[in-house]
Amino acid sequence: MAAAAECDVIMAAPEGPGEPESEEETRREAESFKEQGNAYYAKKDYNEAYNYYTKAIDTCPNNASYYGNRAATLMMLGRFREALGDAQQSVRLDDSFVRGHLREGKCHLSLGNAMAASRCFQRVLELDHKNTQAQQELKNASTVLEYEKIAEVDFEKRDFRKVVFCMDRALEFAPACHRFKILKAECLALLGRYPEAQSVASDILRMDSTNADALYVRGLCLYYEDCIEKAVQFFVQALRMAPDHEKACLACRNAKALKAKKEDGNKAFKEGNYKLAYELYTEALGIDPNNIKTNAKLYCNRGTVNSKLRKLEEAIDDCTNAVKLDDTYIKAYLRRAQCYMDTEQYEDAVRDYEKVYQTEKTKEHKQLLKNAQVELKKSKRKDYYKILGVDKNASEDEIKKAYRKRALMHHPDRHSGASAEVQKEEEKKFKEVGEAFTILSDPKKKARYDSGQDLEEDGLNMGDFDANNIFKAFFGGPGGFSFEASGPGNFFFQFG
Repeated sequence: MAAAAECDVIMAAPEGPGEPESEEETRREAESFKEQGNAYYAKKDYNEAYNYYTKAIDTCPNNASYYGNRAATLMMLGRFREALGDAQQSVRLDDSFVRGHLREGKCHLSLGNAMAASRCFQRVLELDHKNTQAQQELKNASTVLEYEKIAEVDFEKRDFRKVVFCMDRALEFAPACHRFKILKAECLALLGRYPEAQSVASDILRMDSTNADALYVRGLCLYYEDCIEKAVQFFVQALRMAPDHEKACLACRNAKALKAKKEDGNKAFKEGNYKLAYELYTEALGIDPNNIKTNAKLYCNRGTVNSKLRKLEEAIDDCTNAVKLDDTYIKAYLRRAQCYMDTEQYEDAVRDYEKVYQTEKTKEHKQLLKNAQVELKKSKRKDYYKILGVDKNASEDEIKKAYRKRALMHHPDRHSGASAEVQKEEEKKFKEVGEAFTILSDPKKKARYDSGQDLEEDGLNMGDFDANNIFKAFFGGPGGFSFEASGPGNFFFQFG
């Protein structure tokens, strides 16, 4: 506050000839008030200084220095708009009052009007071309104008971080500029930094409860935090203060449309009309791409619809979009993980469940993670059910029938006339069929296999497994067995 660092001491003009005694007394009284104001100002008791300068002005309203001193006091109290009025009055009374012009310029700059501030500082330099304070303040005003210009361009480019940076720099010179604060707050909201944006808007509303821009930003934060009903209330209030507020009008319209579409989608989903729910959620997603939190929920909801429609890959894509928008969205991770489980993408499922469990260490989440880890482990082993071609719930008879069919199909004797490569492949399959039957026909081994336990750790070394012994034990017969040709490409099994 260099311009407000000291008060003006201007001696009263000498009494003119024939001037009435009462006018002299009035001047002396005003000077006394001013001197008492100066004393309080020096002690930094600006409220008392303000009171005495006001008394001086009331006593002698045509003295430029009184207005100048009160302007300096108001600046120290941070009341720049009132200070501006006093500074302007001081230079109206005395256009050569350098400190008055400096204070007017400083008030304009603090309030964010850099152009008006520049004119004031230029006037000072016309009166005193060596005035270093005016030279520096003129540079400050130019700096603010430059930051304004850059911020305007960056806002159009949606580079909100840079706008916040520019406004922070501009506010160093213009600490009382609501316009700069509002632009910063709006960009903070668009960046998802809602508490910071709310704080800036609330500070302004404490000073001016009717500020439509601040009301709009408060509503915007609530809107982006998916508190749509409360947001609409703030938008409506902003429009009462400023009926032509375009941003508040658009945001209010979007908020109402988004709320209606989302609710309609939820209703269709509850009624089991998944196709309609999908369409409504899709329409809602097209309303406002900036509403990250609500759109994350809409993507997750649509993912749930797709999972109900058994469009699992589409459901995974929707949940992926949801967590891209909100990487803390547990419900989206859980939904995607279940879809990964249903499509046997177990590694991805484990990754999602690990993320969930790290965030919320509940028993339920721990169990889900454990189940996914078991399925992942099982997926990396031989699938004996697939080898035999049976369902996981196959009965003992179904397992035996499947083994009979597959063992005969892949028995090496049946392929004795094939190439060495085919013989090797069929021998491998024959062995796997035997392994599968050994495990799945034994209730205890089957239970351990189904639970994901490592069978070799349980003492069953499949590397030493002899498929022929299983085959002989299954088919039996003292004379052995043979495959005989009954025509080109046809064989039949014959017991001895």
